Amino acid sequence: MKQRIYKPILATILGALLIVMAGCSQQGTGASADAAAAQGGEGTVVIKVGQTGWGNLEQGLKAAGLDNTPYKIDYSVFQGGNLILEAMAANQVDFGVTSEIPPIFASQAANGGNFKVVAVQEGNTLNQEVVVPKDSPIHTAADLKGKKVAFVKNTTAHYFLLKILQNAGLTWQDIQPVELSTADGLSALISGKVDALASYGNAIISAHQNGATTLASAKDILSGHFLVAVSDPALADSAKEKAIADYLARINQFYDWTRSHPEEWAKITAAATHQPEEQALTTLKEGEAQRPSKVVAISDAAIASEQDVADTFTDAGVLSSKVDVNKFWSDTLGKQLPASDNTKSK
Repeated sequence: MKQRIYKPILATILGALLIVMAGCSQQGTGASADAAAAQGGEGTVVIKVGQTGWGNLEQGLKAAGLDNTPYKIDYSVFQGGNLILEAMAANQVDFGVTSEIPPIFASQAANGGNFKVVAVQEGNTLNQEVVVPKDSPIHTAADLKGKKVAFVKNTTAHYFLLKILQNAGLTWQDIQPVELSTADGLSALISGKVDALASYGNAIISAHQNGATTLASAKDILSGHFLVAVSDPALADSAKEKAIADYLARINQFYDWTRSHPEEWAKITAAATHQPEEQALTTLKEGEAQRPSKVVAISDAAIASEQDVADTFTDAGVLSSKVDVNKFWSDTLGKQLPASDNTKSK
């Protein structure tokens, strides 16, 4: 009789224990999923980031210990900001940083380029030059008349080459412009297929390693403004917008880290760009001394700077009509970013 009573009671107790254990197991699974979402970018939100030249943002956040994002990041590398905006127009990229020039041309597309400029990355203007081969007979910008000059279309190289020619009393029609990518332009200069090269970044560093000399520098021509472009669909997605705001904050933290760990960042940069560590360190220190890297909110001065660039292209006949750059700027993230300490425009 007692045995019949105990069996149901025992079954009830065991059942209750199984329910409690199952509940704990489910809670533990949920917590683990949340933890996983915060480690290594495994969240449900995905932002597609375009980088220029090499994976500096991806490697930078990882080196600084800032890559534990609660959202996933898909990185791609492009040879220029103009290519990032082409991908953005096709909804292949959500985020990218370019010079002032690519957005001007991208905005002329049928859909307005499918982007907005939401922030400004202030940076140095070093390694933006017109270079000529070793022992070249070209010694001044005026000597470029009638010469083949390689340049990267719709980039800073296009703009500062135009300004350098104007300052030398020449027009675009006075040279033989050759549109090439950064890599192809460098190869053409080294092989003697062109007389000069207008380019930037690693292409200029490599050109000097191959004996090229500086004909003219754009360090005092360019504003140092690099524009943060975000696709219209990404801005319309509140979750992506929050992720991008967080991502920009992490970029600023990364820049702070590079200034406190210059040797470590120079080592990573040198390995990725195939240059001596000492040179990468010098480039970093000189660049930060000229203008510290920082992402800031948009300003009237920054907009005016890009408008001046657009007007220069219009006056030179490169653009068929005036472009109002205000149409593709947005202060959506303005309250979440620091203001610029440098309000000077060109």
